[in-house]
Amino acid sequence: MIRFTVGGKAVTVFPSTAHSAPVIYLNTFADEGEHVQKALQDAGGAPCTLVTVSISAWEHDMSPWAIPPISKNAAPCTGGADEHLRLLVEAILPKAERTLSGEPVWRGLAGYSLAGLFALYALYKTDLFARAASVSGSLWYPDFLEYARTQEMKRTPERLYFSLGDREQNTRNPYLKTVQENTQALEAFYRSRGIRTIFQSNPGNHYANSAVRTAAGLLWLLTD
Repeated sequence: MIRFTVGGKAVTVFPSTAHSAPVIYLNTFADEGEHVQKALQDAGGAPCTLVTVSISAWEHDMSPWAIPPISKNAAPCTGGADEHLRLLVEAILPKAERTLSGEPVWRGLAGYSLAGLFALYALYKTDLFARAASVSGSLWYPDFLEYARTQEMKRTPERLYFSLGDREQNTRNPYLKTVQENTQALEAFYRSRGIRTIFQSNPGNHYANSAVRTAAGLLWLLTD
């Protein structure tokens, strides 16, 4: 395990034991990355290097554009995704990969909740990532469905993973209740474009078993 800080973001590299392996970048919160890494190890699967980036300004760094609070107690999202992506691509990724013994076979990008939204959004801004996982992704985000359907990705990804808890849409919130409809619509849209995709429904609400759900998404990306 290798730790460093870039631009105020704590980064942890969990190197693969293989000389050349895929590298998956995971935007996450606090120490959740360590729980995901353990869940990955427990589940087995193909070797990979996992690079976790701990996000503190969640509603800023992971949101593609500004929106007001979606509920009384929610914070506004302030649209800092482009800024964070620039830091990831120009500073975090090169420093992380200098610690590796070989070149990445491919790069993936993953995240949970707003970070799952970010994982998809980033594909429209950079061609560095070949696979992505949006785990319980915030695909209810206003105007994102239209954005995704009308803009062009920088490269056609090889694989896209989508998942949700089966109770996530059960809410009165007018934004959040669209999450399953939007997620399945996007999964079908990308599949129609010839991309290999999957939608996985998990038991529970948005907060249930996030590390295990995330690891499941990463394992699917690693399956050839």
